Amino acid sequence: MQDIVIEVVGPVGDCAVLKVAGEVDVFTAPKLREQIIDLAAKGTVHVIADLSAVQFLDSTGLGVLVGGLKRLRTQDGTLSLVMTTDRISRIFKITGLTAVFASHSSVQDAITADPHWKQVVEGAAGSVAEWCGSNSLA
Repeated sequence: MQDIVIEVVGPVGDCAVLKVAGEVDVFTAPKLREQIIDLAAKGTVHVIADLSAVQFLDSTGLGVLVGGLKRLRTQDGTLSLVMTTDRISRIFKITGLTAVFASHSSVQDAITADPHWKQVVEGAAGSVAEWCGSNSLA
């Protein structure tokens, strides 16, 4: 069993990136849930979860992401996903959650696709590419 590693990038305005690595399962998913709850409680309601380094995701992990999306939406927020592996993308396709979550191939693409994110990041760093580069997200 591999543990989960979660790094918060930001927040910038009311936006933050969660870089998630390892396994998101029944044992580790509560850490992800608490991180999303903590961000939302502090007013960071536009979140991108970068799952590109996730090796395994079970139904508990899916439940945490769906619950996080619902929580953020109640505060007019968003939760977008970055998925770069077929293994993780396939889980979302099989469960039909590709219709629920905005998914992207990179954090930069996720930011560019969301007008709110784009405006906040450009206001803070000048460009999306600069912000991603300075935060090791390129």
